[in-house]
Amino acid sequence: MASWNSIYLEVTYEVFGWIAFFSWSFSFYPQVILNYRRKSVVGLNFDFLVLNMTKHSSYLIYNAAMFFSPTIQRQYHEKYGFQEMIPVAANDVAFSTHAVALTAFTLFQVLIYERGNQKVSKTCTVITTAVLASAVVCLIIACPKHSWLWLISVFNTIQVIMTAIKYIPQAIMNFRRKSTVGWSIGNILLDLLGGILNFGQMGVQSIDQDTLVNLYGNIGKTLLSLEVVFFDLLFIFQHYVLYPANKEGTNQTIMQESVTPLIKSPDEPQSTNV
Repeated sequence: MASWNSIYLEVTYEVFGWIAFFSWSFSFYPQVILNYRRKSVVGLNFDFLVLNMTKHSSYLIYNAAMFFSPTIQRQYHEKYGFQEMIPVAANDVAFSTHAVALTAFTLFQVLIYERGNQKVSKTCTVITTAVLASAVVCLIIACPKHSWLWLISVFNTIQVIMTAIKYIPQAIMNFRRKSTVGWSIGNILLDLLGGILNFGQMGVQSIDQDTLVNLYGNIGKTLLSLEVVFFDLLFIFQHYVLYPANKEGTNQTIMQESVTPLIKSPDEPQSTNV
């Protein structure tokens, strides 16, 4: 198994990885806190949340399997060479676990806070169902031949696809509302930092090993970083350039959006909103 050639690059790799972990992990909290303070999830797209949950669940399966399974690690080395390093680090597994938990909690907030007329779209439901069905079919195919590396690569591909499309509903929603109220920019700034450092981490490993195998051997992580950077820059442009927040505009946006709790208390009067 390959080892690091430079202790300095190894330390840099670990530092980049853990900073990216904390940055990406903390990026979930601004949205959770914003929802809590507003007691509302109006402005947060539900399709984004569902697709995000599918994405992070798939990424957790890939990272945990690659990191903990000797069988999958052996299959990886047989395919890419025994001198190559496993492209998944402990911080990748930790981040994925934390991401699934925080995304689930945000979905819980959708159930208890005001949501206006927002709901999960039929398109999102179809996409999520198709992804789950595809994963089951691939599991059935992989079992007889023990093609576990191929199977987890499917989950890696799923997370790449979900990353590519999960931001689109939120970006469109911001455009239609002409506002980013309810969508935390703190989430985006931390997400961008994590994406840059995640890509830098792979670059450091490539320099040390004098090979690009880790970039295409874990193409999911490579594409993930590029997609994150692209969409985060788009949201930053929306927030600060296209729809800059101001008190008057914020109040007007909130007043125009009717809000209805998804779960009502028995004492609350019934609303005609759907």
